Amino acid sequence: MTATPPSPEQHRRPVTARRWLWGGLGVALLAAGGLALLGSEHPAQAQMRGPGGMEKGQMPPQPVTASVARTQDVPVWLTALGTVTPRSYVNVMPRVAGLLQSVDYKQGQTVKAGQLLAQIDPRPFRIAVEQAQAQLEQTQAQLAGAQSDLLRYETLLKQDSISAQQVSDQRATVAQLKATLDANKAALDNAKLQLSWTRITAPVSGLTGLRPVDAGNMVTTSGAVGSNTSSSTNSASPVATIAQVQPVDVTFALPQQQIGEVVSQLMAGKQLQTQSWDARNTQLLETGKLVAADNQINSTTGTLNLRAEFANPKLTLFPNQFVNVRLLVRTIPDAIVVPTTAVAVGAPGTYVYVIGPDNKVKMRVVKTGVAFDNLTQIVSGLRPGERVVTDGLDRLRDGREVKVVQAVVQSAGGAGKERARSDAHAKPAASGAR
Repeated sequence: MTATPPSPEQHRRPVTARRWLWGGLGVALLAAGGLALLGSEHPAQAQMRGPGGMEKGQMPPQPVTASVARTQDVPVWLTALGTVTPRSYVNVMPRVAGLLQSVDYKQGQTVKAGQLLAQIDPRPFRIAVEQAQAQLEQTQAQLAGAQSDLLRYETLLKQDSISAQQVSDQRATVAQLKATLDANKAALDNAKLQLSWTRITAPVSGLTGLRPVDAGNMVTTSGAVGSNTSSSTNSASPVATIAQVQPVDVTFALPQQQIGEVVSQLMAGKQLQTQSWDARNTQLLETGKLVAADNQINSTTGTLNLRAEFANPKLTLFPNQFVNVRLLVRTIPDAIVVPTTAVAVGAPGTYVYVIGPDNKVKMRVVKTGVAFDNLTQIVSGLRPGERVVTDGLDRLRDGREVKVVQAVVQSAGGAGKERARSDAHAKPAASGAR
């Protein structure tokens, strides 16, 4: 029996089967290799991760300083530029003419009322007193003689031994001498007064200025003759100048929009606390009270002049000194305050960044009120106890994670350094108001 050779179709079937077998094996190997690659990280991908496994595209927490919104009484101050004015300023002028014998005060020192300032040569005035005294005594003697004659004439008239006309003339003589005696007494008093004016005394207590005259000058009621301080425009040279500075006044002006509450309290008899600060507004000089307001508003500036009184025991306020005045109008109780650095102004308006429990910030629009001592009152938009960012606001956006760090402190060498400790849940205390 002859074998039948295989047909071409039968010859191709084993080859096709082998191809499918090898193809399936290749696909399985490729799949296993892909899974292995997916399970491992390429070195380039490892470099894309930062420390701690954070992707470089992800922002790290932003270091900031923070403070807690709290409640306290908030004083409402009005501020203005003021000028120190003495309670009184006196030019002590001579009241009689003569030679200035001595100057008995120390220039630039305080004097008391009644203290001797200078002495004019009293000898001519003593002589005038003696002359007036002598004239008075002469008139007294003449009056005594005339009264004795009148008594005798009246006795003779009763005896009808003298004429009535003679008695009447004697009465007129007595009356005339009485008037002369009164004039002499007045002349004596005037002479004594002129003599007392040779002692020039301080009319008020206060601070003397630089001495304008010296002993040896001739003085008149217009001042010293030929002194160095006299000029053609002002020939009057006082013996002394005295400024009353204890107490002392400070004059300042407020805009008419602010005077309503001030004037109403002043008219009601309330004494508003007033403070005087130095020109840099960094040092409190004196604390006093508001005592008076002008009776009209300046139509040119639209302001009202006010005057405050200060005891000035240490002479920290000096006449014509410029000071910054703060006037306490009222106090707002239990107001919410935050450091002024926590408040920013931008397109949304006035806002703060509030730190949430997850240490992420959120911008919140607030309404502010009074600002004082690096604190700002928050009228609405914030609750007591909420934390707000005080430094680093310009680098924040809604939802940004932050970490709260301590503020920069000064080291012993004077260089500032920031402590590395970052406590995201720490609540630094807000600065207190004075």
